[in-house]
Amino acid sequence: MKAIAWMRRGLSHRKFKRRNRSLGGDIVLVLILGSFGAFSLFPLLYTVTSAFKPFSEIFIFPPKLTVDNPTLDNFFDLGTIVEDFAVPLSRYIFNTLTITGLGTFGTVMLGAMAAFPIAKYQFPGSKVMSSLIVYALMFSTSVTAIPNYLIMSSLHIIDTYWAVILPAVGGTLGLYLMKNFMVQVPDEMLEAAKIDGASEFGIFFRIVMPLCKPAWITLIILSFQQMWGTTGGIFIYSEELKPLSYVLSQLVSGGISRTGVASAVSLIMILVPISVFVVSQSNVIETMATSGIKG
Repeated sequence: MKAIAWMRRGLSHRKFKRRNRSLGGDIVLVLILGSFGAFSLFPLLYTVTSAFKPFSEIFIFPPKLTVDNPTLDNFFDLGTIVEDFAVPLSRYIFNTLTITGLGTFGTVMLGAMAAFPIAKYQFPGSKVMSSLIVYALMFSTSVTAIPNYLIMSSLHIIDTYWAVILPAVGGTLGLYLMKNFMVQVPDEMLEAAKIDGASEFGIFFRIVMPLCKPAWITLIILSFQQMWGTTGGIFIYSEELKPLSYVLSQLVSGGISRTGVASAVSLIMILVPISVFVVSQSNVIETMATSGIKG
């Protein structure tokens, strides 16, 4: 198809320009960014080291990043405590993976497919709809909690996975993010694809989505982090449907004696989101830098 060939030529011949900066300026910039980076890494490193600290080292003040006597007792204690639960740990993991996978996929696909006609087609009420999307971003989850609960209750899906997934999928962040990126796609490229005989779904999946790669990768990261950390809130009451974050909240409520176990669970909980971010960050940075599309 001519449109796809045009897209590939445009991406392959894109050049980067670097601002002229002195060596001293580069050194100062690296030092500043390094200082902020080290400061940002402190909570993460402290969480990692705390998971391997014995109980006597956890409450040392000021807190230390190093571990004098590393141990795996916190993880062994976690296994002992989990054995006493009425629901096995594997069930909590399965619930979290199900909610996170379906919620992330639904957020990206629904946001992208809804944003496409709003961004590239003019129809009665399109401008009003775009304004409503922006206004909806101002409402926090605490404000929409009661309306969401009433809607989920009327649909008779309280105490199911869908009661957590649907409110997240119906959020406007993904729609807003995808719309702003799709507006940048040249209309001439879509017209050329239509002349070549491409269908609307073909244009969407083969042209628009590849060009909006920075948007949906970023949306995957944001949605994954949100869904991975959910506890089920007021929507899930059955112990068999609770996610893994619920286990963490239960362990923390056990008092000071379970601080080490809570640190071990925190480490387990952050490993997956960090892994997703590390794998995706290069694509996000690269595509953000090359997302300036000119018609």
